[in-house]
Amino acid sequence: MNKIEILKRLYKDYTHKFIYKISLSIFFSLIIAASTSAIAWLLDPAIKKIFIEKDTSLILIIPAAIVAAFTFKGISLYMAKTIMIKVAQEVRKILQLDIMTYAINADTEEINKKHSGKFISHITFDVDRIKILVSTVILNIFKDSLTLIGLLGVMFYQNWRLALFAIIMIPLASIAARSLGKRMGKVSTQTQERAGTLTSYLLEVFKNHKIIKIFQKENYEISRAENFINLLKEKITKSDIILVRASPIMETLTGIMIAGLIFYSGNLIMSDDLDINNFFSFLAAMMLAYQPVRSLATLNIAINDGIAAAKRILPVIDKKNSIVEKLNSNELKLNKGNIIFKDVKFNYIKNENRVLDSINLNINGGEMTALVGHSGAGKSTILNLIPRFYDADSGYITIDDQSIYDLKISSLRSNISLVNQETTLFDDTVKNNIAYAIENPNDEEITEVTKLSYCDEFIKKLPQGIDTVIGENGVRLSGGEKQRLSIARAMLKKSKIILLDEATSSLDAETETKIQEAINYLTKNRTTLVIAHRLSTIINSNKIYVVDNGKIIDEGNHETLLKDSIIYKNFYEKQIKKN
Repeated sequence: MNKIEILKRLYKDYTHKFIYKISLSIFFSLIIAASTSAIAWLLDPAIKKIFIEKDTSLILIIPAAIVAAFTFKGISLYMAKTIMIKVAQEVRKILQLDIMTYAINADTEEINKKHSGKFISHITFDVDRIKILVSTVILNIFKDSLTLIGLLGVMFYQNWRLALFAIIMIPLASIAARSLGKRMGKVSTQTQERAGTLTSYLLEVFKNHKIIKIFQKENYEISRAENFINLLKEKITKSDIILVRASPIMETLTGIMIAGLIFYSGNLIMSDDLDINNFFSFLAAMMLAYQPVRSLATLNIAINDGIAAAKRILPVIDKKNSIVEKLNSNELKLNKGNIIFKDVKFNYIKNENRVLDSINLNINGGEMTALVGHSGAGKSTILNLIPRFYDADSGYITIDDQSIYDLKISSLRSNISLVNQETTLFDDTVKNNIAYAIENPNDEEITEVTKLSYCDEFIKKLPQGIDTVIGENGVRLSGGEKQRLSIARAMLKKSKIILLDEATSSLDAETETKIQEAINYLTKNRTTLVIAHRLSTIINSNKIYVVDNGKIIDEGNHETLLKDSIIYKNFYEKQIKKN
């Protein structure tokens, strides 16, 4: 999108709804312009009547009029800025919400492609640039343009020849500012990239602080941090320097203008072609015009800065999900809960070796089916295709003979519970983390699942019990406690399809038996697909599939696979030796 298209888009989607408030701000800008022009014009009668003609009748009237003009200007300026500040904050809120909405609704694949720090940079750095574009630029365009027009009117009224001389400087200032604006847009994009990189790095430092300490990499990471900060500093410094370059240009142009004005007006006064009162009124108008001319001349910088930010944000907001519902999608009608994979192929990246190649599975409803295989064999990918975190490249997946691609996504996922190896919890209370599973659960339901998942054993030891805030991703809980909390959340949902991805991997031997009992309750009479490295947790599965290099190479129960599957037998023997 070019500059005009972006400005139209920002107006249509973000500022159009505030047109009444913007119009009110423009009205106050008219008062500012009229008041400023009146201040310059009043110097003419003030000098002529009071200082030259010594008319005592105006000794109070003219000063009172000047005070009134400044008062009107001050109040109107306050009102105009206040209105635009509120409008800009509303636009900022809507933009941030749009970015968050995209991030929350986006395909898993898209989120995995982009570091979370980049999204944070969009929400903070880029949105603030657009906020400035809305608040400062819109107000200044009208306020300064109207003020400049009013002051030019006073200048032409006092002496049209001097006014023409002063006008020559305005295009020169605009040309200089336009050049600076282009450079500012480029630097702004580079600054955002550096800010995003620093934010990404900061998140990784917080996430991996234990790794940093155990490998004693503090000095190394401080050095890296200094490098990222220096790169950002250089871009911000460059940006700020470009901004202040407008000052010497404007000061020089102003100096030339005043010097030329004094020379030219001096000749006019000496030849009696200009009265002293006209000159002072003209001079006041010209000096007052300095601020709006300077503001308008540098406006292009802020516009380019905001547009550069919009170019980064709008494609994110506009990005369409690839995982979408078909028109007239159906609700999932569960009967037995049979899940079938037929010739399913999948790859994360096109034109690379397939992650899944012609997968055929028959997961019987109400039973437990397990996937076994080396890391990277494709087990988790199979599991992630069922709730449509990803879509297969070819083949199909059905639940009770209903293609999952013909179902409403909300209906599909509402019937599935997931317990991951990497337990995900929120920086909230234990109660709210469990209650996240369904809308408005009652206390009895939450109490029941805490007992069934054995969460009650550690909850009663917490400072505020079930109302204890557990910190970022449950940092105040042990690995086993977090996993139990995740199981409790899945229990509360009461889904008929259960997906377990290494759900007991982070549990110690002492708690594993209890957690296995909780899992048994969670999966009883439910369609369950489980991935586990500990074969002890899946020995009693109704069916076990052995996955290797994206293919199903063996299937059967535990006893059958021990006889017929070399890979499964090797897995089992290695775990027996460990124990």
